Amino acid sequence: MKILVLNCGSSSIKYQLINMETRDIMAEGIAEKIGEDISLFTYKSAKYTKKKSALVIEDHEQGLQLILEALVDKTNGVLEDLRDIDAVGHRLVHAGEHYSDAVFVTEHVVEVMRECISLAPLHNPANLKGIEAVYAAMPDCPQCGVFDTAFHQTMPMKAYLYALPLDFYHTHKIRRYGFHGTSHKYVSMKAAEYLKRELEDLKIISCHLGNGASITAIKEGKSIDTSMGFTPLEGLMMGTRCGDIDPAIPIHMQQRLGLSVDEVNSILNKKSGMLGLSCISNDMREIEAEILIKKNPQAIVAHDVYCYRIKKYIGSYFAALNGADVLIFTGGVGERMPILREQVCRELDALGIQLNLEENARLTDDIQVLSTPNSRVTVLKIPTNEELMIALETQRLITQNN
Repeated sequence: MKILVLNCGSSSIKYQLINMETRDIMAEGIAEKIGEDISLFTYKSAKYTKKKSALVIEDHEQGLQLILEALVDKTNGVLEDLRDIDAVGHRLVHAGEHYSDAVFVTEHVVEVMRECISLAPLHNPANLKGIEAVYAAMPDCPQCGVFDTAFHQTMPMKAYLYALPLDFYHTHKIRRYGFHGTSHKYVSMKAAEYLKRELEDLKIISCHLGNGASITAIKEGKSIDTSMGFTPLEGLMMGTRCGDIDPAIPIHMQQRLGLSVDEVNSILNKKSGMLGLSCISNDMREIEAEILIKKNPQAIVAHDVYCYRIKKYIGSYFAALNGADVLIFTGGVGERMPILREQVCRELDALGIQLNLEENARLTDDIQVLSTPNSRVTVLKIPTNEELMIALETQRLITQNN
């Protein structure tokens, strides 16, 4: 079975074509800057890499057409015919409370996504464009969707309700939804597989740390709490997002500082977090260099805050789970920043977390056990693979339906 995985952003389409028999990536790339004056297109297979610039991609439909043409190109393609694609799996963002699992894309799914545009105004419209583009190009190809919010639909009411008048939940569906669900689900499954344990027997704290970051408490394979909330702004400090703050601060910024709603929204989402505190960058690689090479005090303080917030969430989820068996670091930052993992795990021995500093400093692309043999909690670094998770969920749906 060959599955095309699409991740459609507001001006981009990331793609991977995966051979599910071998789980090899046959081809991958991105169409980006869609709708801008100059667009970019990248196509990469085992034998060929193609990068184009100075072309115009007017919309998602045209972007998908470029992808499909590259896949069946007579010289450098990896398919003889588009009918060789058995299904398309979409990374979808928000379906409110409607779905707790992967779904076939139907008219009802599309209607639900339209209803939830106000909850994900940047992502849902782009996801819908991707679905429409596939319908136009391959009307007979099954489409499946995996929602970022789906994994967190198992949270109990005590975890997802905000302490607002209850009508805000019943009428307007204001509640904690959580995101990065596909990644958290994937790494929790990989942890159980790697440790040769049943997922249902494990209590897991999963730290997905990238430019966006979230932590999830997983019990018996199910999410029971997560740090992102009604939007991805809540929770950890991130690359450009502030994470948890006093909710009166945005009101103060508007009333006392004269900022508009849009200005405040931009500050909280695009100018805060690591970028805002360090005054250097939202790229943790640059922050790491400033710390290790230049001993930059602003970078050190920003990094201290970042790690402290993660440590606090680990402690709170340790309490929510009544202990933990596994602590996972994943995502671009979680996988590639040993100094961050060391600082987060420092002085967590009371929770049974002891890091093997030598192994933590060793760089590898594989799964690593980062804890000492005496550590009661197994600390793992697990590379995430949301595209493969989407492909696996799509394969499961197609197989069940046949």
